[in-house]
Amino acid sequence: MQTIGKTFEEIQIGDTASFTKTITETDVYLFAGISGDLNPAHVDEETAKTTSFKTRIAHGALVAGLISTVLGTKLPGNGTIYLAQTSNFTAPVHFNDTITATVTVKEKTERKRVILDTVCTNQNGEVVIQGEATVLCPRLPKTE
Repeated sequence: MQTIGKTFEEIQIGDTASFTKTITETDVYLFAGISGDLNPAHVDEETAKTTSFKTRIAHGALVAGLISTVLGTKLPGNGTIYLAQTSNFTAPVHFNDTITATVTVKEKTERKRVILDTVCTNQNGEVVIQGEATVLCPRLPKTE
């Protein structure tokens, strides 16, 4: 039996967790195929050269997905229900950038929801996504 993540009672304001991944060209092409987002800014170098970024960039939703990884596997962890997310995309993510997604518990509500600050930074410490997530923590299984 898998263990569950932190319950509402266990989680504390200020708790934090992170996940780091290098975003590769393969990741971008797989995400494009799965999502159907074939925007040339992501998959066509010649067209991307004409954009303000001058090269292909990763999908914002791909990078934001790293936040989901932290929520679902680390904090609160296994059994978490992701309810809402706001995301401000503040800088592009280029192929082979190493991104760290970090979540920090900001608030616990009366309705037993947890609000977390979310941020993704690149290998240079530059913020590429900043926002806020709302989750339901895992619950202990009922015992008979």
